[in-house]
Amino acid sequence: MFNPTQEEVRRFFCNVYAKSRDGLPMEALETIAAGWIDAHPEYHADLVDADAAVSRVYDGKNGQENPFLHLSMHLSISEQCSIDQPRGIRQAVELLAARSSLLDAHHAAMECLGRMMWEAQRAGRPPDGEAYVDCVQRRATRD
Repeated sequence: MFNPTQEEVRRFFCNVYAKSRDGLPMEALETIAAGWIDAHPEYHADLVDADAAVSRVYDGKNGQENPFLHLSMHLSISEQCSIDQPRGIRQAVELLAARSSLLDAHHAAMECLGRMMWEAQRAGRPPDGEAYVDCVQRRATRD
């Protein structure tokens, strides 16, 4: 299992942004990441300088979101959907996307993913994939 450090994650996204800007070839995962980076121009300034990105602190103060966490969640949901794990996540995200956009669907799924992870950590138990999928499905089917 791949378990990158915070620095590795930040450098990955900064390198992908640089490759994308320069029109360089990318690996499959980099291509997916570049798509999510393109969907978030508000993060581009954070991705220009890898060394600055590595040293920057994103603690939520002043309403500043952590772009690396956000982009990582996009990648996680993309991977989950590609292999339909947890089972049913692909359909739930597709239903959400049909209501608005894939970007909006991912953002809604992120809220469910974040809640599931927070609850698992708080309770000291493994993440509940079924509860996560149920949360996304509820969002997809509510009026």
